[in-house]
Amino acid sequence: MANDLPVQLDTLAVSGCYLFPQPRRVADPFWVDVPGGALACARRIVSDQAYTLVHFHGNGEAVADYLPHMADRLAEIGLNSLFVEYREYGASTGKAQLVAMLGDGQAALAAAKISPEKAIAFGRSIGSLYAIELAHRLPEIAGLMIESGIADPAERFLAYADLAAAGIAERQVLDEVKRYFDHHKKLSAYTGPLLLMHTEHDGLIDISHAERNLAWAASSQKRLLRFARGDHNSIMAWNGDAYFGAIREFVAAWCP
Repeated sequence: MANDLPVQLDTLAVSGCYLFPQPRRVADPFWVDVPGGALACARRIVSDQAYTLVHFHGNGEAVADYLPHMADRLAEIGLNSLFVEYREYGASTGKAQLVAMLGDGQAALAAAKISPEKAIAFGRSIGSLYAIELAHRLPEIAGLMIESGIADPAERFLAYADLAAAGIAERQVLDEVKRYFDHHKKLSAYTGPLLLMHTEHDGLIDISHAERNLAWAASSQKRLLRFARGDHNSIMAWNGDAYFGAIREFVAAWCP
């Protein structure tokens, strides 16, 4: 794969417009080696027999932003947690690049010695790209959750990047998005349990993205939870009990 990385999506002109490394660090990282770097992740183990929620955060966030409160709430549900840090975020090394990081979730599972059958992929915002990829690579995964996620990354990748200034043709970006981030294709092959959560008033990623992801998924066990309160960055704050209640219900129904 190293010699097959795309030239355009991993350039600063594109990745630099969508990945914003944050300096906040966790106190005692769970380190994961990846090609070209090491990830300063965080892990909470409730029980060796429990399922593990593998969390991918948003582009302006860091793993430290979710500790300890989200790990605590997940522990109350009976879930282990593994918060995957991105390259160049927190104490992680390497470069934050959209495509180069696609295998990092799988590397984190391997480092933690978690079998896919005991893992639930969870992606928030841009983290949805990596949660969907993990479910695509490991179709035996126990479940997939997408919060405030993206359906067609091309709509995002073309919105802010100044491609002309970087000498990048729009067609190149579209071709690479189709090759690496085809959520329609990936979700059409996903048959496991799926939970989507999105606010009706998300001004950054419209709820139509969640509706498309729901429609594309081949799963017969799928649900879109629509929140009337909050926006892209306050969905959990405004809807905490319902948010974690939905995760609890997901686990109880589909991860016995």
